[in-house]
Amino acid sequence: MRPMKAVGLHKYLPIDHPEALLDLEVDAPAAAGRDLQVEVRAISVNPVDTKRRAPKDAVEKTPKILGFDASGVVRSVGPEATLFKPGDAVYYAGSVIRQGTNSELHLVDERIVGRKPANLSFAEAAALPLTLLTAWELMFDRMGISRTGAHAGRSVLILGGAGGVGSIAIQLAKRLARLHVTASASRSESLAWVKGLGADATMDHTQPLADVDYDYVLCFTNTDQYWSQFPRIVRPQGKVGLIVRTLRPVDLQILHDKSITVCLEGMFTRSTFRTDDMIAQHQLLTEAAGLIEAGVLKGTMKQNLGRICAANLKQAHKLLEQGHVIGKLVLEGW
Repeated sequence: MRPMKAVGLHKYLPIDHPEALLDLEVDAPAAAGRDLQVEVRAISVNPVDTKRRAPKDAVEKTPKILGFDASGVVRSVGPEATLFKPGDAVYYAGSVIRQGTNSELHLVDERIVGRKPANLSFAEAAALPLTLLTAWELMFDRMGISRTGAHAGRSVLILGGAGGVGSIAIQLAKRLARLHVTASASRSESLAWVKGLGADATMDHTQPLADVDYDYVLCFTNTDQYWSQFPRIVRPQGKVGLIVRTLRPVDLQILHDKSITVCLEGMFTRSTFRTDDMIAQHQLLTEAAGLIEAGVLKGTMKQNLGRICAANLKQAHKLLEQGHVIGKLVLEGW
């Protein structure tokens, strides 16, 4: 085994601590089974990264490498891999049960990997997988919204429209589902961002939500903050989609009179539990690559913070923890 660069941790510490994230050298992993060994060219950073790194008492004897989103080039494949070959350019969102993408070489099951969109740089491609999978699975798989326009004209409110998931959800809702899209944003820059992505209307989420009935509400921010308002803003037999865990128990009874459906999306469900349809993520990412190449969808990278190293990753974590990031933060190269 040859050594490779990586960024990881031994202790779970506040991001300002000198040891919160460390530049490391570790052994490069070898591909087995359906694995791809990917030479990581770029990564993006998501709120889930900060939550995985958040302070707790655990101490890792072997360095824990974080990171999920990546784009790169396949260097070798396991003996059971059939979908890709060395030299293929790919993008994917990784797994919570394996070492992460903040490393020069990374192992990933080919069933959750897509071919990189040819018209995007590695940095632009790295911005997409986790948020794309999250929004697509929630809207089309969990909530049953038609991605071919069968529900065209219905209304959707996207809470957290300028964030990573919101940025791709606006496009999916407008350009595939053909819904009437209202996106929440508060600052002038975020308002301009969501309008540029195709939102028909905006609302200021720092103010109480107006009494407007939506067919669908996608909540990509603090679920607890909005839970009590869902009965007031969702139409009878409407649906609410959630990606953020509640921090306290919620009262389902308040949704009963309107028969409101709540749909939960865990983007890592398929890879964690190796579900029978795990390969759906490969198919989804590959289909999305075609839509990006055709100009139907566009990238959501907002800022490239430079090379992949502990200092730049700490900056990304800090920005995400402050809660005002628009689009996606990306790091590129070693």
